[in-house]
Amino acid sequence: MYPILALTGTLLLTATAAGADYDYQAAGRQLIRNGVQAVITCNGLFTSQRSLEQVFAQELAYLGNRRLGDASGGNYRVSPGEQWVEVGGGDDGPAITAAFRTGIGCVVMAPGMTAAEIPTLPQIEGSSMPASSQALPWPQGEVVTEGEPDPDIAQPAIQQASDWAFHRESPEQDTISLLVVHKGQLIHERYAEGFDWRTRTRTWSTAKSIASALIGIQVDRGELQLDQPLPFDWLPEVDLPEQDPRRAITLRHALHMSSGLYPVDSFGMEYATGSGLAYWAGASSVAEMRKRGLIRTPGTFFDYENYDTLLAVYALKASLKTDAAYRAFPRSALLERIGMRNTLIGTDRFGDFILSSQVYSNARDLARFGLLHLQQGNWQGQQIISREWIDFVRSPAPASAARGHDYGGQWWLVPDDRKHEVPPDAFTTAGNRGQYVIVVPSHDLVIVRRGLDYGNQGFDPWSLLREVLKAFQKGDDP
Repeated sequence: MYPILALTGTLLLTATAAGADYDYQAAGRQLIRNGVQAVITCNGLFTSQRSLEQVFAQELAYLGNRRLGDASGGNYRVSPGEQWVEVGGGDDGPAITAAFRTGIGCVVMAPGMTAAEIPTLPQIEGSSMPASSQALPWPQGEVVTEGEPDPDIAQPAIQQASDWAFHRESPEQDTISLLVVHKGQLIHERYAEGFDWRTRTRTWSTAKSIASALIGIQVDRGELQLDQPLPFDWLPEVDLPEQDPRRAITLRHALHMSSGLYPVDSFGMEYATGSGLAYWAGASSVAEMRKRGLIRTPGTFFDYENYDTLLAVYALKASLKTDAAYRAFPRSALLERIGMRNTLIGTDRFGDFILSSQVYSNARDLARFGLLHLQQGNWQGQQIISREWIDFVRSPAPASAARGHDYGGQWWLVPDDRKHEVPPDAFTTAGNRGQYVIVVPSHDLVIVRRGLDYGNQGFDPWSLLREVLKAFQKGDDP
């Protein structure tokens, strides 16, 4: 009897040791991998209007050797007529389909959904750019006239900064556009081969700053409050929901990335759980985010989570009362008012905006967005967003102190250890693969850099700002 027990114990120990490193999230990663390729390919083809060869060469470089196939073929299917892409199936895991929808871009479908179900996906009509707007002068339209060169700007130095941005030491830093706006004038505009001012690419987390602007408009209107509990119920539903400790989480906490909720997008989990399932696998962007438990006092710990942004966006939805008002709000409240007519804000398949990442825009529209913030929320005499909100987004979140006071209200700030190098009043959006809209009030300056970076990216927006400022000769030195 005893030898048998001893042997059993040995077997258990051996099995435990052998399974210690088993990746229980591998299936989820495979599922999301297929979705990433489907969504990026779909948007590359039908939102950005790029060729399949271009998409594999640049957009999908992000996936490296995880790509299924190449431009000549692989375990994927493309329907140019119906505008959908399906990736995977068989040994490569569940097939995932993404389909282009008017006014939104590509919407990812759940595993098992077929092309026959595409008509059930949301779309937003009436959001295309009218031809008449193209004839308007910049910044409301697309007509850019060359004025007299500013004598305070060394034009060769601007070109040198541009070359610095485009000719990087690492091929993984792939700059596709660079715009410089000074005193409201577009003084430098450059695109890589295969791109122009019309090309829309994914903003990634630069979308978070757009979300913040939309939320700020509702705060200005009194429809949302920064320091009140988030206006929705948490999951799972329980008795006495008023005693749920998560009711201590405010809109301010969510915008400051300090909700205190259990992390699902950080600590190496971003492509296996959490928002990744909504971004790439057809899950709801609002259900799972409300199931996280509270593990810290809200406001005390910085944790960069897509779900924190989506909590704030869900609060925005709650403030708008109806689905129709919610769907129309981004365009009517912001995009149309400042000429961002090329911008598409994506949704999940349930119609909820994924404003933490899924926005497709061009460089000029993002320059307009930066200019709005440079002008303290004013656009051609209309106060689109209050000055108070602009002050909020560029003020350090208390929980960011341990990081060098580098984060505000869904915008990044100059960290303490860089303030000797660039103007400390600068603030920037930041999105994966190198999406930056840098605003510098002290220099009346906006810089937009778009990229398709991959691998160990490391493109530094503050170094770009440093290089651009070398062109300012008189009175504009940092």
